[in-house]
Amino acid sequence: MDRGAVDVLVVGAGPVGLTAAVELRRRGVYCRIVDRLPARLPYAKAVGIQPRTLELWDRAGIVGDVLDAAVPLRGQLAYVDGEEREPVRLALPPEVPYGFAALPQYETERILAASLARFGTGIERDTELVSFTQDEDGVTVLLTGRGGGEELRTRYLVGCDGAHSTVRKGLGLDFAGGAFPEEYMLADVEADWDLPYGYAVRAVRHGADGEIDDLLVCVPLPGPGRYRMSMPVPPELSASAAPAAGDGVAHGLEGSRAPALADVQAALDRMAPRPVTASALRWSSVFRISHRIVDRYASGRVFVAGDAAHIHPPTGAQGMNTGIQDAWNLAWKLALAVGGSAHPGLLASYDAERRPVGEEVVGRTVRHARQAAGAGDGRTAALLREAQLLVGYPDSPVVLRPAPGEAGGSGPGPGERAPDCGGLAGELPAYPLRLHDLLRDREHVLLVYTDGAWDAYVPRLAALTGGSPAGRLTAYAVLTEGGTAPAGATPMPVYRDARGEFALRYGVRAPTAFVVRPDGYLGARLCPPTAEGLAGYLAGVFA
Repeated sequence: MDRGAVDVLVVGAGPVGLTAAVELRRRGVYCRIVDRLPARLPYAKAVGIQPRTLELWDRAGIVGDVLDAAVPLRGQLAYVDGEEREPVRLALPPEVPYGFAALPQYETERILAASLARFGTGIERDTELVSFTQDEDGVTVLLTGRGGGEELRTRYLVGCDGAHSTVRKGLGLDFAGGAFPEEYMLADVEADWDLPYGYAVRAVRHGADGEIDDLLVCVPLPGPGRYRMSMPVPPELSASAAPAAGDGVAHGLEGSRAPALADVQAALDRMAPRPVTASALRWSSVFRISHRIVDRYASGRVFVAGDAAHIHPPTGAQGMNTGIQDAWNLAWKLALAVGGSAHPGLLASYDAERRPVGEEVVGRTVRHARQAAGAGDGRTAALLREAQLLVGYPDSPVVLRPAPGEAGGSGPGPGERAPDCGGLAGELPAYPLRLHDLLRDREHVLLVYTDGAWDAYVPRLAALTGGSPAGRLTAYAVLTEGGTAPAGATPMPVYRDARGEFALRYGVRAPTAFVVRPDGYLGARLCPPTAEGLAGYLAGVFA
């Protein structure tokens, strides 16, 4: 590898590519990010922000910027054939730290780009990937931009370049699926109705055959009365006979056909639950939908994420959030690989963990898009799934499955999300902490829950943390509700489970150790918390 080579080249500067670049730079990886567009597009596009994505942004230290710019999504008002149905309220359990939010995509990109700039890295605009070849040591890339062509050598290439991905095509990946025949209008407008703040609107009308023949979906955006609205394309704007893109994928915005404010108003006159006037049209477009997924997320040193790997209906605001989590999953593993600390099988776990998630999301959103119901499911389990809080990797090759008899309780197991909890009391903080406060800006975190068995477990486990590669394992001891640490210095910071929330959320009833991965999932649950068990997990992740 040449001395001046790039560790990772990220292609595509949408939310997924920016997430990959931020997470790589946050871990000290030298990367470049290129995008063929000359500037960020001023389109709302993907607007739903899931609670799981907010948890990740909390861990990266940028959630405050998002909360300042976003608006809450409190629920959905539903109307079927002119009749109001029971609203869906997006109420999550109290232990979930964030709710649902709405934020225009260009604002998401602005916040992520500002975070990336703090690491001294900017987006290289007007720069397009032309081709690439890879070998055992790296990838040779040909770029073209304002200054002409450039041949670049990079250790890894990550394609976040959308539904018509050049990286995906260069790998020759199968992108199986189909397309919906319907076309939709998208518009960013203001509406003068007096509907409750923070609620989306979904109105459907059925034809004589029982199928949906008209639809209106309005998602609130920051700003008084502002919504991103979608509705069927009127016949005069339809281009159903128009060919798909050169790769046969009909998906995304078609900027050549921009509906007018009158087109939006006509749909509101037909479908709005009460009289309303639309104004202040910021942008509009026609949108077509495919549902496809690649046969693998990686080949050698080249990876795909986001729309380059999976596309599907926008039902439930799953697409961008799924792509962001693709990028996060891949970035921490690439960082270890670049630093020479990764187990040889770690990068392969990206496909093993994320492709099943993509398959489930594509299947679920297609089913929901074809349902005739006017409202979503407000049950807690359904909301947790929509919030992406139930995504997990229990079958991953890089999580440590408990041996028989080692489950150690009823809480989350290896591969499941590490839930938050409150009421952690330390010696220095004068206020109770959340568990996610301890995870913020950390890589792997070891949590040792114990009390009377302190001497039996804590010193031996602490001894292993000092030898982790580049200090990438932070350790904390969590004591039972009334527990106390031994007098004198302790080998790891100690927090007391003052309200018993940790024991409740993690289902512990005996001394147990948990390893929380950089992406907030449990890599191991060890009961009893032995040094041998911890070493076994670390050996499957680190070189």
